Amino acid sequence: MITINNKIAKIAGSVLLSLLGVAGVKGQPLMNGQVTIQNLSVSRSDDKLFISMDIDVSALEVKSNREVIFSPALTNDDHTLSLPAVMIAGRNRYYHHLRNNKLRPATTELYRRSNVSVVEYRTVVPYEKWMNTARLVTLNEICGCSDETLAGENEPLLALQLEPKVFVPDFVYIRPKAEPKINVLEGSAFIDFPVNRTEIHENYRRNPVELQKILNTIDAVRNDADTRIIALSIKGYASPESPYSNNERLAKGRTQTLKEYVQRQYNFPESIISTDYEPEDWAGLERAVENSDLQNRDAILALIRSNMEPDAKEWKIKKTYPADYSWLLKNIYPGLRHSDYAVKYEVRAYTDVAEIKRLLKMQPQKLSLNEMYLAAQEMAPGSEEYNETFEIAVRMFPDDEIANLNAANTAMHLRNLKNAERYLAKAGDTPEAIYARGIHAALSEDYTAAQRLFTEAKGKGIVRAEEMLKQIEELKK
Repeated sequence: MITINNKIAKIAGSVLLSLLGVAGVKGQPLMNGQVTIQNLSVSRSDDKLFISMDIDVSALEVKSNREVIFSPALTNDDHTLSLPAVMIAGRNRYYHHLRNNKLRPATTELYRRSNVSVVEYRTVVPYEKWMNTARLVTLNEICGCSDETLAGENEPLLALQLEPKVFVPDFVYIRPKAEPKINVLEGSAFIDFPVNRTEIHENYRRNPVELQKILNTIDAVRNDADTRIIALSIKGYASPESPYSNNERLAKGRTQTLKEYVQRQYNFPESIISTDYEPEDWAGLERAVENSDLQNRDAILALIRSNMEPDAKEWKIKKTYPADYSWLLKNIYPGLRHSDYAVKYEVRAYTDVAEIKRLLKMQPQKLSLNEMYLAAQEMAPGSEEYNETFEIAVRMFPDDEIANLNAANTAMHLRNLKNAERYLAKAGDTPEAIYARGIHAALSEDYTAAQRLFTEAKGKGIVRAEEMLKQIEELKK
């Protein structure tokens, strides 16, 4: 019986899957069943082709003055390579060949039929590309005492399907450092104050809604058992109309009033809340004008960006472009009177992998890169959840070099070279990033660039680059 080998063999210690093989079918008979081929296998390693089979001749009848010659060969439409032959001889022919030692071809292996049941046929030939889809055949001949061929027949043994050698990457992921998880929630509130006053009327116009926006942001953090508020900042802005000195008074006073309002709701320690103010929001005005269709848009922008004093600048716009100024006063200035707030908080550390996996699906913003990496180590490399973990990491930390490097590795594993290129552009210039760019070049079949990058990475201490360079050298051949 033939043993079907359905595994791709590998050279021990080599990352490259350079030994690729095929095996024959079960119990292949030759010569009307007198001979059976067992354990037929053809495989390739680097520049060599290995052919092995067991030729069972236990049922073969050979008369004393006759011999049977098996002449295997590799062939396709354009090439033929003859392999060493096997001769099974009867008694007289066996001793005839021993005396004369003139076997043709000279590589023929001679056996006496009564002394052998199974011939272990093994041969190695130089590999050539055409062999990938060649056929293994054998010419079976029966010869008489005068070397006369009495019968002959070509029989197929195996159709080869040897895959060409490909680059097999060995990815290097980086474990991020464990660091405190400091996050910030930000927002803007548009509190309505009485004209020229700084006190807050909680039920005035839209104040109930705007004040609640601030409280909701604080509560989202405060009511989460996993988080701790460490700072709250409020910055107030006024619009440019009226004298700058008065706007400064209003911005400062209204910001202080809003701080006192928040303090009454929560009784925070005094050190937690900080305030700042901008007397006139010229940056906000510039953005609004830049995105507008005002008739004198460019001229107004030039004034806004000039070095004139704020009051002189505002007066110049008002007097020179009264229609545009009127539109700004009505549509833009109200939005420049706002209070920006930010809640800075710390999230506790997570060490339980099951909890981290749950948060990856529900609240990934609570996790650090280190925690995501920790969870990934408990997943099967290359699995869907493993790949998704590094994708989540780069979405949550889009500018982090380590997150981008690890995501690039995942994308290359999936052969998504376009995404990998985008991530590698933000992966920095560490030795690991250079090594990853070498993998990207190799997968893109730019072996010259890959060789240069792997050589650089090797010089910077990436040990695995040595094996990658060996692969590139083989592929370039």
